[in-house]
Amino acid sequence: MKNIIFPNSLKKGDKIAIISPAGAVQKKQLESSLTLIELHNYIPVLGKYIFNNFDHGYNYAGTEKERLSDLNWALNAPEVSAVWATRGGYGCQHLLGKIKLNQFKKNPKWYIGYSDNTVIHSYLLKNGFATINGQTLKTSSFGVSAESYDDIFKILKGKFPTYNITKNKFNKTGNCEGELVGGNLALIYALLGTKFSFNFKDKILFIEEIGENFYALDRMMMSLDLAGVFKKIKGLIVGGMINMGKEENNNNYEESFDEMAYQIISERISKYKFPALFGFPNGHIFENKPIIIGSNISLKVGNVNEVKYLK
Repeated sequence: MKNIIFPNSLKKGDKIAIISPAGAVQKKQLESSLTLIELHNYIPVLGKYIFNNFDHGYNYAGTEKERLSDLNWALNAPEVSAVWATRGGYGCQHLLGKIKLNQFKKNPKWYIGYSDNTVIHSYLLKNGFATINGQTLKTSSFGVSAESYDDIFKILKGKFPTYNITKNKFNKTGNCEGELVGGNLALIYALLGTKFSFNFKDKILFIEEIGENFYALDRMMMSLDLAGVFKKIKGLIVGGMINMGKEENNNNYEESFDEMAYQIISERISKYKFPALFGFPNGHIFENKPIIIGSNISLKVGNVNEVKYLK
């Protein structure tokens, strides 16, 4: 088993590269989060193409070449100590075959983001590096809790949080330990069968989703099942499921943990014996607590529902 490398903790005055690897973003959407970085005594350094706009069937933050240029600069610049994505959306998959890690391997740094950034997490993990699946610098229309950012800064300073989770009726009891993989379900699904897919053997899988029809959610779960993912994993953590189905037909449309979505997931994993924790506060939701992809964790589901990082 490959030893996963954890980047060094940040020090006061360290620089954090800010990039837009997927969807377009406006400067005003980042003002509060960039100020927050400065309040924590770090220096945000903006990528050259961070506010570019390239309309090509989707509103990208620049062409593939421009977005790739910023990503490779951020990952390899010796003066940079962490990389923080402005947002997700769509576009990170374009970059996978052209990412350079020559200098990154000599000076690993935390990569922070979620949603479409799941594919970057998978890429870096396959190369042996841990990353932070956490809130981007642009927040959703429903906002994000202060703790969601606070916990990211704790990780950057070397303090890994333990999460105690409220009991959920869909939970499957049990305990396990293993390496944490995953992120946004649609991107996990999109990488299946490619060389960039997560390795699921003996792993604990995390999934979250937003804005999918229930049949599409079921299709993704079926694909994971047919690909043998659920035969391989040790445990499952289910995060936010929000804006699912049709708003006019779903009374839980704006709820963080959609009940129908949870029921579909629960049914698809019912034949497997691994523990499953539902209601973890990570995803496209107000309480978007960061998780460390590539970390070794302890998962407890039962009277105590806990996710704890292991040394």
